[in-house]
Amino acid sequence: MRHAIERLLSRENRWALAIAALLVLLTILTASAAPLWIYQGF
Repeated sequence: MRHAIERLLSRENRWALAIAALLVLLTILTASAAPLWIYQGF
């Protein structure tokens, strides 16, 4: 079991997970901030 986890958490996979997490975070942050920017113009 431990061997499988280590193989899943290789360097490439950790980078892929980090980038995916960042994209999700950015999507959530920009999605919640977008209406504020739109309404600020009016």
